Amino acid sequence: MRNLLTLAMGASLLLLGQVSLAATDGARPLQSRPELCGRDLLAAIPARPANAPGGREFARQVWSLSGPVRDALIVTQLEAGNIPPFLRHLIPVTVRGETPHGAVHITVCVLPDYLAVGSDTDFLYVPLGLKAALAVAARFGDVLPTPKLVDAIYAASPVKLVPEPLTASDAMRSTAYVLRHTELIDLQRALSRQPLGTLTSGDKKDLVLTDRLWETPGRVAIYGWQRASGRPIQPLSTVHGERYADYSHGIRLVSRIVYVNGVARGMDDVLADSNLAPLLSREGRLRDVSARLATLAAGFGT
Repeated sequence: MRNLLTLAMGASLLLLGQVSLAATDGARPLQSRPELCGRDLLAAIPARPANAPGGREFARQVWSLSGPVRDALIVTQLEAGNIPPFLRHLIPVTVRGETPHGAVHITVCVLPDYLAVGSDTDFLYVPLGLKAALAVAARFGDVLPTPKLVDAIYAASPVKLVPEPLTASDAMRSTAYVLRHTELIDLQRALSRQPLGTLTSGDKKDLVLTDRLWETPGRVAIYGWQRASGRPIQPLSTVHGERYADYSHGIRLVSRIVYVNGVARGMDDVLADSNLAPLLSREGRLRDVSARLATLAAGFGT
């Protein structure tokens, strides 16, 4: 799939004339101490099976499916390790702020891009409903980002892609749209000349962690899809039900282990700390995160 897309790249230059891919907006990545985000934090992801389908083949297998039925098959692939090598490392993103006790920096370890099924040369980005996304995050020891973290990841990303909205219709949830959007993102990345695995943003909206998930049960929270200015196309929204997923949604996992001034802490502890939580969440404290997320994920696959 990648070779065919590369051949099409020249013809796409005119269509993608507004693309701004590398770190051209003046944002300086707040990344530090990459050794903090070691591969051991992703040790729960199995090795990719030798016979695992590539992205295009998997798209063919789920072509007529959407919603929870497709989610279940996607989760099966992810939990079996059918994840590209470029998504098998975490990148540190550091946020800084002041607390009553002085200056603090918190380093969060994040996937370089959104979850995908397949190999480095043939992969498919995979949107998921809320329960499925939370099940995968829990399986791998991760959590979803908050909207504030989505913004921090965008600011830190050397590769900033231009959003590629497709025509709004009922087909937005189809696998055909998912595949088409993957191809458009792939063309943009090729133009950036940055390698796979470089921290990338702007290609998808995020499923996010917010108090609204508990204030309005049965809904999924989405946010992001930043333009070059850093302003998101999608404000924080819970308009869709928890089973909803369309081509524009992405799942970026964030490790539950964070580093406060270089010291390892649990994400739950930090989000429950009234002094530290505002560095990661505009809503301030988020309490009992793991227990609440487990409740939201309950029943997936049954």
